Amino acid sequence: MLTKRENFLETIRGGNPDRFVNQFEALGMIGAPNPQGLKYPRPTPGGEPTKTGWGVTYVWPEGMPGGMPDHVNEENIVLKDITKWRDYVKMPEINFPDEAWADFAAAAAAIDRNEVFCTLMVAPGLFEMCHHLQSMGVALENFYLEPDSVKELIAYFTEYELLWAEQLLKYSKADLMLHHDDWGAQKSTFFSPAMFKEFFVEPYKEIYGFYKDNGVEIIVHHADSYAANLVPDMIDIGIDVFQGCLSSNNVPELIKEFGGQISFMGDLNNGVLDVPNWSPEVIRQEVERACRTNGKLYYIPCLTAGGPGSSYPGVFDAVTAEINRMSEIMF
Repeated sequence: MLTKRENFLETIRGGNPDRFVNQFEALGMIGAPNPQGLKYPRPTPGGEPTKTGWGVTYVWPEGMPGGMPDHVNEENIVLKDITKWRDYVKMPEINFPDEAWADFAAAAAAIDRNEVFCTLMVAPGLFEMCHHLQSMGVALENFYLEPDSVKELIAYFTEYELLWAEQLLKYSKADLMLHHDDWGAQKSTFFSPAMFKEFFVEPYKEIYGFYKDNGVEIIVHHADSYAANLVPDMIDIGIDVFQGCLSSNNVPELIKEFGGQISFMGDLNNGVLDVPNWSPEVIRQEVERACRTNGKLYYIPCLTAGGPGSSYPGVFDAVTAEINRMSEIMF
């Protein structure tokens, strides 16, 4: 029987997996991948608002799947004029003493790398930083109205990501990265492929290239959205697995066209399965549909959220059990 790591590699490389990769099982997550939490605590469900090193205020309302920038109160908006972004946007502290990384380094050292990948998670991504510092509407307008300023800002975020990557890799020697950046809604991307290429392809090539040049074997990019029209660019910038791909992407067609160049992890929509009145019968039907239509190679059945777990108790475990059932049937 293959290890979880071996089975993952056989699946995404078109080899001979002996079962489905079951969601995030091959990713040995090492917790919050930065010690900024010592200075900037993260929001908790129903808890008080918190502020990041970038000055973004986050809230996590009870019953919501995660925290979000608080733009309802306009006083919390950090970037009030994109043309003067240098006056508003200041890079957080990068360097922390070795002792601040002790728990993180210990978690990385404890990973059995024969069994799973030592996995970093980096979030938010370049586009998400743009709209977290402003608001979604204003951020999207600025791509059209002030493109030069937006490119300068993205270059600044890229500089930060590269400096931060040095620290993350120094203390973890990670071999897989799960990087978040949502590029669309359920049925469309937020920008055309031409605009994506203009603003994001080269910065992401630089970031993902740095990780791969420094020991990271696999790049998994999370975007729980429609992004099928960006898959050629994902391949170009070095993404190995598009995680979070909603069913609206037509995953079987993507596998048919691009399998062997990139793999797909998702097609089990949280919006369908991870709901208050979730049903074991619906989960069984959806998991069977996804496994049978997508097949054994270049596909990892997974809920579309950006990490293990679910908003409603029992959903993640039920999906896991059904994937195991389909492995017994199909392998």
